[in-house]
Amino acid sequence: MANNINNSEEYVKKSSMYLVVFFALIIGFIIGVAFGVWKISSLPQSINNSSQLAQPHPQKPETMGSAIIEALEKETKNNPDNFEVWKNLGNTYFDADQYKKSIHAYETALSLNPGDANVWTDLGVMYRRDNQPEKAIQSFGKAISVDSKHEVSRFNKGVVFMHDLNTPDEAIKAWEDLLKVNPVALAPEGHSVDELVQSLKSRK
Repeated sequence: MANNINNSEEYVKKSSMYLVVFFALIIGFIIGVAFGVWKISSLPQSINNSSQLAQPHPQKPETMGSAIIEALEKETKNNPDNFEVWKNLGNTYFDADQYKKSIHAYETALSLNPGDANVWTDLGVMYRRDNQPEKAIQSFGKAISVDSKHEVSRFNKGVVFMHDLNTPDEAIKAWEDLLKVNPVALAPEGHSVDELVQSLKSRK
């Protein structure tokens, strides 16, 4: 129903009301059907979206990257046995997409403290971006051996199996192992991991 802008007498015939309600129901039905079709058709696409790796450490603003890198590089020379400095340098290289330098920093950090699952996972991400998927799998496996409940490494392991090594059966196994740790685990883009697994199985 619409208000008369000139504040004159306003009314709506009952038959017009019925038409408005009828069309509203039709539109609502169409929207509902369209949403249902979208949800069904988006399921296989979720597998493609799962190529995004999860990241344990928070990203820093890019504008601060060069200044932080310079300070951390200087600090590693002054304190070469400082695990935290090397880890932070690796994270900063990570955010700056300097893969090889990040790999070196993480490897140095892990030589000082091999018990950090997050660093192993970040190292795996860098290996993947540097087109070394086998080493990425090894790094994620190290993270899992350090922390058997480490979800990010388990998810990322499945991603590399699926999208880089083209071994969906191994991806399914990695993600099923993740679901044993957390039955409601989510991928970075928000899809449930269980949904990804069921989608893969239905396509075999």
